[in-house]
Amino acid sequence: MAKEINSKIVKEYGIEAGASVVGIAASKDFGSAPEGFKPSDNLEGCLSVVVFGTPFPKNTLPKTSAEYTELRKVMLEKMNNIAKNVAKRIKSKGFKAQAIGSISGKYVNGSLYGHISLKHAAELAGIGIIGRNYLLTSPEYGNLLWLSAVLTDADLTPDKKAKYKICNNCNKCVEMCPAKALDDPSSFGKKACGEKCFKQINGKLEVSCFLCRKVCSKIR
Repeated sequence: MAKEINSKIVKEYGIEAGASVVGIAASKDFGSAPEGFKPSDNLEGCLSVVVFGTPFPKNTLPKTSAEYTELRKVMLEKMNNIAKNVAKRIKSKGFKAQAIGSISGKYVNGSLYGHISLKHAAELAGIGIIGRNYLLTSPEYGNLLWLSAVLTDADLTPDKKAKYKICNNCNKCVEMCPAKALDDPSSFGKKACGEKCFKQINGKLEVSCFLCRKVCSKIR
């Protein structure tokens, strides 16, 4: 039998696990997501999506590709562990819960797509706004947040979407993108971005471009 749980308790779980910010979105608000990528497609009976965000340490970007790559690994592991920790605690209350890591999903036409779009989930959960560079951005953390989530059949009270305007369409990210992945405002060039952004260096994956983060004036 399910034990008592609510939004406040779940958010406390996230903060205790190491998240800097926690937001909640209603599964029903993901109606525009493609088939197969809705919360309910991944967890039967899903009612709520709990989203966790944590910025780069010291809220600053690494300066080199090698530094960025190493710190990326640390952040991915941290966010995955946060989601697993919270999912475990929700399950202990008698509810279903599925952790969604920062990088997890399935390949479609050669590109990896997450089980759900974490940045869109975070936007629905009131954590920030997706800017012209297709990165989630907030007044407090700029575009430096890493994300993960938990899907659950617990009926939690969702947060309201952010009302502020975060991107002034300065177009710096569009002009600087070497892959031209941001040229079309209605569609992110995911494949082109991936081909330019990731390279194999001595047999290891390295992030070779993060200009979309770097040039944004909203970085703290």
